[in-house]
Amino acid sequence: MSDNKFSYQLIETLSSLERAAKLLAEEKIIGVDLEADSLYHYRGKVCLIQVATENLNLAIDPLTIVDLSPLRPVMADPAIRKVFHGADYDIRSLYRDFQIEINNIFDTQLACRFLGLKETGLEALLCNRFRVALDKKFQKQDWSARPLSPEMLEYGIMDVIYLIPLARMLEKELTARNRLSWVEEESAALSRIRPNSLDRGPFFLRVKGASDLDPRSLAVLEALLQFRNARAEKTDRPPFKVLGNEPILELARQKPLTMKELETAKILSPRQIAIFGQPLLDRLRQAAGLPETGLPSYPRREKPKISSAVRQRIKALKAWKEARADNLGMDSTLLLNNAMIHSLVEKNPRSRQDLEEIPGLKTWQKEAFGQEVLAVLQGKGK
Repeated sequence: MSDNKFSYQLIETLSSLERAAKLLAEEKIIGVDLEADSLYHYRGKVCLIQVATENLNLAIDPLTIVDLSPLRPVMADPAIRKVFHGADYDIRSLYRDFQIEINNIFDTQLACRFLGLKETGLEALLCNRFRVALDKKFQKQDWSARPLSPEMLEYGIMDVIYLIPLARMLEKELTARNRLSWVEEESAALSRIRPNSLDRGPFFLRVKGASDLDPRSLAVLEALLQFRNARAEKTDRPPFKVLGNEPILELARQKPLTMKELETAKILSPRQIAIFGQPLLDRLRQAAGLPETGLPSYPRREKPKISSAVRQRIKALKAWKEARADNLGMDSTLLLNNAMIHSLVEKNPRSRQDLEEIPGLKTWQKEAFGQEVLAVLQGKGK
């Protein structure tokens, strides 16, 4: 490799994918990345899959190969380690589009967090560790466009060819700190995540700030969000590129009912008013005229009453978590998140055996910190 130039093979046919899969099946470790088009289309899809071994770089085009089943055995093989950087989105996307399940993952971004590194983005890591600079102009490119330029393909491959050497560096550093098993267990849990269901109730549940609205405003918000979603699907654009959440929220708060009121509110640009003004007003009026009995309400969980003793245990466990994470030089949310803290306090385990009954508590957490957690819950911790 010289001046960031390297060789790679573009896979565009089923037969070439089958041959590549046979080669990959013989590897012990591979690097994997993908590019998608969620910034440009209503339903994002995987547009390029990059795979690197120590001797082979592949750019697999899933838009020209209808059947990606040859990749499934490779990705599912627990004997082959798959190195990702920030695997969450990739795992969900590969399963959503191709029903590809992945076993034996090592997430380099997760590893960086467990090492307490401040910069965990791939761009910063490649610069700091390999003196390699990525060309940012392709980060937000429409990867569904064809043909892909040689520059785009090179950018895609650059994202993956350093993953194996990066993983080996991080594995050594984690081993030196006795944290490799922590990352491996968390990576294994990550491999089991699946895409979110598209049927998740009203659209307003996905909008930050909706919980602050009164029922009438909430009805208006839902009507506007349904309009936006329908327009986004019809024009094959991401909803946020039709109208952003903030202007929609403000329309729900102010509820302009005439074109003059819409123009005076200055929530939308003149161009947006010209395109969406009348259909938005129609939906605003419809929602404004709904009977009180038909108005939605934001679902709220009734907070259970917490005794002073429980509140004290929560405070103590949070204080321990922050101090311990600071001592370890890592993000405290990795040690115990708030949901787990409340679960521990609610169950109030008294022994290591009791810890085994806590759902979601990882083996590494129990082995490395179980006794300390028990001591804190019993009021004996520092």
